[in-house]
Amino acid sequence: MNNKRSFITGIKSTTLSVKEKKFLQQYKPWGIILFSRNIKSLNQAKKLTNQIKKIFKDNNYPILIDQEGGRVNRLKKVFNTEPLTGEFFGKLYLKDKKKFYDFYKIFIKKTSLLLKLIGVNINTLPVLDLRLKGSSSIIGDRSFSKDPKTVSKIGDICINNFHSNNIGTVIKHIPGHGLAKVDSHKLTPRVNKNLRYLIKNDFSTFKNKSSLFAMTAHIIYTNIDKSNTTTHSKKVIQLIRNNIKFKNILISDDISMKSLKSSIKINTLRAFDAGCDLVLHCNGNIKEMYDVAINSPLISKFIIKKTSQFNKIIS
Repeated sequence: MNNKRSFITGIKSTTLSVKEKKFLQQYKPWGIILFSRNIKSLNQAKKLTNQIKKIFKDNNYPILIDQEGGRVNRLKKVFNTEPLTGEFFGKLYLKDKKKFYDFYKIFIKKTSLLLKLIGVNINTLPVLDLRLKGSSSIIGDRSFSKDPKTVSKIGDICINNFHSNNIGTVIKHIPGHGLAKVDSHKLTPRVNKNLRYLIKNDFSTFKNKSSLFAMTAHIIYTNIDKSNTTTHSKKVIQLIRNNIKFKNILISDDISMKSLKSSIKINTLRAFDAGCDLVLHCNGNIKEMYDVAINSPLISKFIIKKTSQFNKIIS
């Protein structure tokens, strides 16, 4: 009997505390996400993930990380990726495709090797948001391009190469963060473009992707749902399922971000009610972790089926 719950949690430090061990044993999150605060060295990180996998008696237990390259680099203590931004690879793709393929393949192979060395099996990339003038710098050079076709193509190459290296991927931030003029970590972005424009541009980069996971954007698209961010919007999630046709596991962005205005409990319940499959909570605050866990259902047959497909990718 599978008694895991439908959430992903962060942890506070480089080892599990007694409270965290008890929490993981009691509530059994579907996965755990690591940040720079959890990684001091490759050896220490490997001990930490082994400790986690031992609790669940599962060598394939989902352990995630944001290892995009550029400024989003949780392995910065061991791997300098500062010049290797999405923008860098996007420009290289347009300038010299052969050089791009060779270089990007090596970058993904090196990243995958490091992730496997520390016991991580899901990387939350590619960023499929467009690079748009006048928007918040929170995406910025993390984006491959302002051109939807270029972003979509590099996204496919990214996903396929990580899968070939036995690492799962999470496309983000579905259905598109590029037009956001404020940082959703701090404020609630509102996008006023009409649906026809969005489908042709921002939303198009997420179509036909083989990634088993996608992460929602905490953004209000006023012409689809005036009141709710994607994470809390049945209408936008329906559009993700029916128009973008993403049929795999939908993960909320971090439920503790300031774009969402309710309590952790309400943010969690509303995400599930809107249609998210898994809720993500990142900051390692144990009290908030309990709020998420208590309000998360047991994982569904759908998640079990998709997790089985994920296990094949990483084996």
